[in-house]
Amino acid sequence: MPLISEEPQIPESAQGPRVTPAAGRTAPTLRPVPGPRSAATPRPGRPGPGPARPAPPAQRAHPTPAAPAPAPARPKRAENGSAPQIQLIPAPVAGALDAAEEAVDLLLESGRAPGDILVLTTGEQHPWAAHELSFGEAAYWAQHDAGDDVFFADVSAADRAASRPVVVVAVNGDADGTVARTLPAARDRAGVLLIVCGDPQTINSALGAGV
Repeated sequence: MPLISEEPQIPESAQGPRVTPAAGRTAPTLRPVPGPRSAATPRPGRPGPGPARPAPPAQRAHPTPAAPAPAPARPKRAENGSAPQIQLIPAPVAGALDAAEEAVDLLLESGRAPGDILVLTTGEQHPWAAHELSFGEAAYWAQHDAGDDVFFADVSAADRAASRPVVVVAVNGDADGTVARTLPAARDRAGVLLIVCGDPQTINSALGAGV
C-alpha cells in the first residue's frame, strides 16, 4: 500500500504572536511649524494699518512692579524726598520720540505696569495719540481715565493728565519755549520717576538745574 505524505502541522504556540491593528488608534497629526512674524504686524504703542481701531499701546501685563531700568542716564534726586527721580536720555530732536519708546519698552520689561506710565511729547504727537484722537476726545480721554495702559499725550495737555508713577517726556520740538513752560508741569505729574529724552542743554535749562 503506497505511503501518503502529509504536511507537517505546526502547533499554534510555535507560530508566534498574531499582529492585529490596535482598535481606535489613528495616525498622529503633525503640528504645523509657526512661520515668521509678519513685517506688517504693528509694534506695540503704534496704530496698525487700515481704518480698524487698534488696541491700546503696549498691552503687556506685569503683575509684579519692579524698579525701572531705562537707557543709560544720570539720575538725580532733589533735596525734597518726595520729589521724583529725574533721568535724562540725550537724543536729537528727530530721535527723541524713538528714545522715549525705547525707555517705555525697558520699563515694561523690567516689570513696571503699563498703567503706571504717561508719555508726553513737546512737538509732533505720538502716532497712537493722533490716531485715537481721530475718534474724538471723549473716547481718547476715557482711555486715560481707565488708567490700565500706557497713555500718550501732547505736553500741552499735561495739566489735564492725572499723575502717574512714571512720566516720560520726548522733547521732539520746542516751539515758542514749549519745553520751558511745560517740563516743570510734567515733573509735577511724576510720582516716582521722570524720564526726559532730548537735548541736555534745553532740558537742563527748562528744569532750572543740571540733571
